[in-house]
Amino acid sequence: ARPLPPLNGWDGIFERLDLALHVYHRHAVKPLRRVALAQAGRWIVERQEADGCWGGIQPPAVYSLIALHLLGYDLEHPVMRAGLAAFDRFTVHTEDGARWLEACQSPVWDTCLATIALRDAGLPADHPALVSAVDWMLAEEITRPGDWAVQRPRLAPGGWAFEFENDNYPDIDDTAEVVLALQRVAHPDREKLAGAVKRGVEWNLGMQSKNGAWGAFDVDNTSTLPNKLPFCDFGEVVDPPSADVTAHVVEMLAETGRADDRATRRGVDWLLKNQEADGSWFGRWGTNYIYGTGSVLPALVAAGLPTGHPAIRRAVSWLEDRQNPDGGWGEDMRSYEDPEHWSGRGDSTASQTAWALMALLSAGEGPDGARSESVERGVQWLCHTQLPSGSWDEPQFTGTGFPWDFSINYHLYRLVFPVTALGRYLHGSPLTGGRK
Repeated sequence: ARPLPPLNGWDGIFERLDLALHVYHRHAVKPLRRVALAQAGRWIVERQEADGCWGGIQPPAVYSLIALHLLGYDLEHPVMRAGLAAFDRFTVHTEDGARWLEACQSPVWDTCLATIALRDAGLPADHPALVSAVDWMLAEEITRPGDWAVQRPRLAPGGWAFEFENDNYPDIDDTAEVVLALQRVAHPDREKLAGAVKRGVEWNLGMQSKNGAWGAFDVDNTSTLPNKLPFCDFGEVVDPPSADVTAHVVEMLAETGRADDRATRRGVDWLLKNQEADGSWFGRWGTNYIYGTGSVLPALVAAGLPTGHPAIRRAVSWLEDRQNPDGGWGEDMRSYEDPEHWSGRGDSTASQTAWALMALLSAGEGPDGARSESVERGVQWLCHTQLPSGSWDEPQFTGTGFPWDFSINYHLYRLVFPVTALGRYLHGSPLTGGRK
């Protein structure tokens, strides 16, 4: 047997506690054990979503089904049948007979990003496709409390999740981007749209952590202790605030007329304090420093920071330094493990090139600016690599669930972000009525 870690650290404490619990498991007080297991089972069942899944994502769905089966739930039980049916809806069947199980589906995220891209590309605000997209997003608003209410019991609901069904866990990032999308469309029911925007803004404001930033799902979820649990070896299990989520909220607050609110200014201050030494920002939900920087610069400028601000100029210099010889940008997933060698480095991709362009354009580096060589080369790379279908080839994984542990290839990223970047290059921001 391998030696246990020393007792002067959490690893040693938790591993000894784990051994003690294994002993207790063999000699547990049976009535107490039955009560505890029943409570745990009820907690799981209460959080099953309307589509039968848990959290709209594969890992908790798998573990929930395993746990309930061990608790005696037969495979024909309605809860188990609904859970297994959800897996069928997450399964992709290929022509050669293979089956691929999707980890998650991202309809809300895809729809709001596509709406923003189409508006930035110049599609009229009252176009039927955009009105239809808004109708769908309005129907997806979550208007009941979820587990976030443990930390914010008096906060009114009003957010959006990432998936088709995940009412227990709406997320701050999707809510911010949905609000940005709703703001861009001329929907015939203005009162209904305004109400949804107001609720989304207020919910996001209420989910601000005490340090002034935002995480994805919860408030002040920053403890590192859960990561020390012996069985916790499948990725990140806490939700600390991140630069990309904070940036999206700050941008949303600025675009809804709250640039001078104290909450927005606290978010801006947090972003400035958490800029990396080289001028970039870490990306929690996209790869990686290019995503973080591509998220933060538009937010800072929207919130009123002048494009000549030292933090913005340092970020611009970092992006220019990381531009590939072919004119594009790319970043390998290894930047999460080895930022010294891989930060902002990797084969050029359509989505990461677009993120860099979105950042540079917001910083005044567009065609009307004095320093636009990097932008021109990036735009040319997108134009030259576009496929006849209108999209781009992007086999690389540029999204993250758990950085380095769980990578995601969003098939729409290769399209929506280049369209957004090229649209802003040509037209500026639709919210300002023209070029910034």
